[in-house]
Amino acid sequence: MEAGQLWREEVQTLHDKEYKDVELSHMLADNCSMQLLRNPKQFDVIVTDNLFGDILSDEASMLTGSLGMLPSASLGEIDQNNSRKALYEPVHGSAPDIAGQGIANPIASILSFAMCLKYSFNMDKAADLISTAVNKVLENGFKTKDLLGDENKNLTTQEMGDEIVKQISDLGADNGS
Repeated sequence: MEAGQLWREEVQTLHDKEYKDVELSHMLADNCSMQLLRNPKQFDVIVTDNLFGDILSDEASMLTGSLGMLPSASLGEIDQNNSRKALYEPVHGSAPDIAGQGIANPIASILSFAMCLKYSFNMDKAADLISTAVNKVLENGFKTKDLLGDENKNLTTQEMGDEIVKQISDLGADNGS
């Protein structure tokens, strides 16, 4: 509990010094977990330590239907060249239990790359194109096994990637890109 109190004090101090215009509210992890399910739109950002962050991100993933849907970014500060060092990765782990079976959902990895384009390379149009393509594929009913979709439209990892690439190509052609 003492570490939690220190965390809270440091975040509050940083908020008061540098981010006064950002709304900040504190809540315990169990309440945050409940609020995340009750009203997820109330959250723009959740700042927490690794243990609670891992638990809450797994819970939040189920709002999308699968852990395989969520990208993540650990962002460094923007430097004098307007770029930043960052780490982009899917929220899910390596899933060695399904390795080589062609059933992993590639969307989190693809969206992590889109975040990289946006936040590290300032390539907003390319990032938006990828995100839009992913959304179109899902809207068209294509899913991987983890999303428990219509078995007639369940795709392998490769097929899902191919559908997204096809959609990127179609959208790019429509935009003259």
